Amino acid sequence: MPVYRLNLRPVFPPAHLADSENGLLAVGGDLSRERLLRAYAEGIFPWFSPGDPILWWSPDPRAVLIPDEFHLSGRNLRYLKKVDFIMRRDSAFADVVKACAKTPRRHEKGTWITPEMEAAYLDLHHAGLAHSFETWQGERLVGGLYGVSLGRCFFGESMFSMVDHASKAALVDLVAFAQAHNFHLIDNQFLTPHLAQFGVREISRREYLKRLEKALCKPTLKKSWDNLALL
Repeated sequence: MPVYRLNLRPVFPPAHLADSENGLLAVGGDLSRERLLRAYAEGIFPWFSPGDPILWWSPDPRAVLIPDEFHLSGRNLRYLKKVDFIMRRDSAFADVVKACAKTPRRHEKGTWITPEMEAAYLDLHHAGLAHSFETWQGERLVGGLYGVSLGRCFFGESMFSMVDHASKAALVDLVAFAQAHNFHLIDNQFLTPHLAQFGVREISRREYLKRLEKALCKPTLKKSWDNLALL
């Protein structure tokens, strides 16, 4: 399959034209707000290493978590009930992104969260379209995750943990929020054994795009999520 080169116009080729083996669709363009929002709405996301051109992906299959299919083991649940975590949302978005960028990944060298990626997601956060779920111990940020939200879909980008189970706690809070506000899906992009234990599963790109289309018909919960109750 060909890899498409983007120009200054914030448009993409259809997601189904992505490489059938790895999901690479296009190269180039920029990380402007308009282009990023167009990408997510069409089932496409950026992922590239420092020094590389911007690469755009739409893998098939796609890893997703349906909020009502979330699973947490009894052992993890008991631990989270007794630990002294404080959960917050959108109180330290920039710090969460920076911590994710600094967290080493198994089987990965360096980070894909470049300074320009940080700036792009901070811009989306200021627009009320990117959010963080944070785990605190006292005044110390010890874990969290962040992503983009459109309609009733949350596009998870990255997570980090500085103490045991801190990122799990943030995921639990995200799922509770998603269930309370009738989110259709949480996009995880690629499946890993770590994610599979929580009920994350793969669906075809075609099914993903259908579910995404329905999720985007719902209104986006803009602005800060720190004062939105779990209902």
